[in-house]
Amino acid sequence: MLAETQDDQEIIARVAALDIGKAELVCCVRVPNEDRPGRRLQEIETYSTMTRPLLGLADRLRGHVTGTTRSSR
Repeated sequence: MLAETQDDQEIIARVAALDIGKAELVCCVRVPNEDRPGRRLQEIETYSTMTRPLLGLADRLRGHVTGTTRSSR
């Protein structure tokens, strides 16, 4: 779920970071808030490296890059 952040400075409009471990992968995505210009939204998701949902991570990130993903979780 995307949650609003308290950042004052924007350097890169859309960014994602991955923390890859042996048993899990954590993905953090930060995007502009379309409803509140100048504000950002952040989503942090944890995936088990041993399950199929990890395969959908690329599609989810692609949606954030193009701005077509609206969180419904």
